[in-house]
Amino acid sequence: MPFSLSTTTTTLRSPNPNFRSRKSRMSTPPVLSLALPSDTGRVLSIQSHTVQGYVGNKSAVFPLQLLGYDVAPINSVQFSNHTGYPTFKGQVLNGEQLWELIEGLEANDLLFYTHLLTGYIGSVSFLNTILEVINKLRSVNPNLTYVCDPVMGDEGKLYVPEELVHVYREKVVPLASMLTPNQFEAEKLTGLRINSEEDGREACAILHAAGPSKVVITSITIGGLLLLIGSHQKEKGQKPEQFKILIDKIPAYFTGTGDLMTALLLGWSNKYPDSLDKAAELAVSTLQALLRRTLDDYKRAGYDPTSSSLEIRLIQSQDDIRNPNVELKAERYR
Repeated sequence: MPFSLSTTTTTLRSPNPNFRSRKSRMSTPPVLSLALPSDTGRVLSIQSHTVQGYVGNKSAVFPLQLLGYDVAPINSVQFSNHTGYPTFKGQVLNGEQLWELIEGLEANDLLFYTHLLTGYIGSVSFLNTILEVINKLRSVNPNLTYVCDPVMGDEGKLYVPEELVHVYREKVVPLASMLTPNQFEAEKLTGLRINSEEDGREACAILHAAGPSKVVITSITIGGLLLLIGSHQKEKGQKPEQFKILIDKIPAYFTGTGDLMTALLLGWSNKYPDSLDKAAELAVSTLQALLRRTLDDYKRAGYDPTSSSLEIRLIQSQDDIRNPNVELKAERYR
């Protein structure tokens, strides 16, 4: 049949009458991370987000994906850059908006997660909504692992409202499966000053009694030495397995390292659920390699790395994330 404008026009104005009804009958395709789950897990990560640089979810999601996890990020804030810059712009998600996202997931049967990961939270109202999220997720999956980085401050200084400390201590810690405070945060949560390795071990025991079976104090400075102390209480009332890792000090300050460390601890501890010390070795080794690369690259660019906080070289370190070379070994306490 020869081509004609009238034929074309008629065709466009007369769509298949069965098209709309067929479309309405189409079922939503399955979420493959649910229908064909990975051997690792499905993580909901609620943290901050920056357009430039790697902090919060920008520091945590990519490494977890490299380790084989399906990660669903919710950005508690969306900023142009981290707050260490002279200025920043952006938006902050409130508790009501967070709950709307959870309701949207629930309405489509998308709330099954194996892990929940939380980092910096800046308000009591948002933290209280996190508590509701935990309960909702555990109503869907009672075996949910909750990994909490209780970001409150460092080096003796709080950078969240004081009332958050109480909420963390009384409400959040009891729900956590793994807790990853730094030295200052562990002191705030336990009321114990950490001046020795024995104090660090006791702080872990206090936190076990409050809830989490796994505790990693990610950085402790004692007598000029930097170390990590980890503790795994495999059964309630049982003496925990505890260890330390001496960490090489790198003469610079970096952003996003705590967020990355907690993500790596989640990733590796799930792969080695009965060997927290091995998981910590892998996480520390990745972090140290990444920090050394970051330092070297700033020097190559002609920048003095001691003059300000540095943004980590995450993408360039993906081989170290997948296959870390373990140089720093854990030493178990007897």
